[in-house]
Amino acid sequence: MTVKSLLPLIAATFVCGGSILVEARQLKPPAAVIKPTVSQPTQPQWKLFTAPDGRFSILMPGSPNRNTQSQKTYMGEITLEIFVAQPPKQQVAYLVAYNDFPYSYGQMADPQALLNNARDMALKTTKSNLISQRNIRSSNNHPGKEIEYINSGGKITKSRMYVAEGRLYQVMAITTKKQQKTLAKTITGYLNSFHLVLKK
Repeated sequence: MTVKSLLPLIAATFVCGGSILVEARQLKPPAAVIKPTVSQPTQPQWKLFTAPDGRFSILMPGSPNRNTQSQKTYMGEITLEIFVAQPPKQQVAYLVAYNDFPYSYGQMADPQALLNNARDMALKTTKSNLISQRNIRSSNNHPGKEIEYINSGGKITKSRMYVAEGRLYQVMAITTKKQQKTLAKTITGYLNSFHLVLKK
């Protein structure tokens, strides 16, 4: 699936915090089976991905596709950077997204309020029910929040959000109930590999 075909599935909303939704693609059943051989799902090649601006690194299944979206808000125009990787033959999408806040707003805003607003907007825009949430810290002690939620279509999103130096980061894995059971360790490893790099 290309970025172009994935974009209609990405909805961005900003109210004190950015939130995105990506629906993991539905695989079509094969039209005909030519040979009675069982094919194993292709295992993706996980690689360390470093953001173009060097502000974060994370393990991704292959090279992620990048997309940039701009939206006007009461704070001014905000740009959302999205990096998406989808392994072949798996109903899962791995994403990292971030947006910078206008300097004055980023300095004044309470990080926990930003995280709570991002959580609320994620649930609202995806029409999802919250499964769990907990407060977390990045490896270099920036405030964060981990949330897990499910939408009416059965898609489960596990997301970790962090506020650091005027920027909101969102690290997500979106999958189906069935795939989540088999990918639970992989998703946790993916989320754990996210590392913020402070500006010098």
